[in-house]
Amino acid sequence: MSEKEKVPRCAEADEAKSDSSREAWRVFGIMSEFVEATERLSAIRPAVSIFGSARTAPDSPYYQLTETIARRLSDAGFSVISGGGPGIMEAANRGAFYGKSPSIGLNIQLPHEQTTNEYQDISQSFRHFFARKYMFVRFANAYVVMPGGFGTLDELLEALTLIQTGKSRRIPIILVHAPFWRGLIDWFRSTLVSEGVISPEDVDLIQLIDKPEDVVEAIFKHYESRGFAPLPAEHEMLLNL
Repeated sequence: MSEKEKVPRCAEADEAKSDSSREAWRVFGIMSEFVEATERLSAIRPAVSIFGSARTAPDSPYYQLTETIARRLSDAGFSVISGGGPGIMEAANRGAFYGKSPSIGLNIQLPHEQTTNEYQDISQSFRHFFARKYMFVRFANAYVVMPGGFGTLDELLEALTLIQTGKSRRIPIILVHAPFWRGLIDWFRSTLVSEGVISPEDVDLIQLIDKPEDVVEAIFKHYESRGFAPLPAEHEMLLNL
């Protein structure tokens, strides 16, 4: 083999080694996000994660409804977790910020759209979506899902999948404003259930609720006979989430 043939292969090997080193350091960065966020959030229970569109304006009825729900949850003793950005996330943090319990924002670094809102008692920043999504599930006693787009649907379906597959404990998953969500639920039943790709009882994991006071009541009702702390089996489940 000539020297001319050897040089490119050495360069390729060096490049591969450099990529491998960068990937290893990236893993350490991911680990640090998990450790830091877990330490900061471990004392906030009970908590409710609220999701919804980042594009919702403050004068929207959805924004105002979210703020009212978050304030009622906060005054009832629940920390409120949102994505820390604008729109519904801001409304959730704002309602909780002026309530009795902590307002938590799990912010994500994005090239566009995401900006941190000012209504956060605890603000935690993430570079990786999956680390952030883990925290939403890990520390939530309930999910409250307001009208939203792809990101909101992603969080909703993630929670449903984890509960359906037994990877996470069952918590209330509440969709607020039935006119917005009814078509999706009807499609679940008419298509997913009828095609046999989900079971009829899987749809029962979801509750449709319109009134703020009914949201709070539904969460308390779920836990009235067992308390908010994870049961021993649930605690083990969460450790292996």
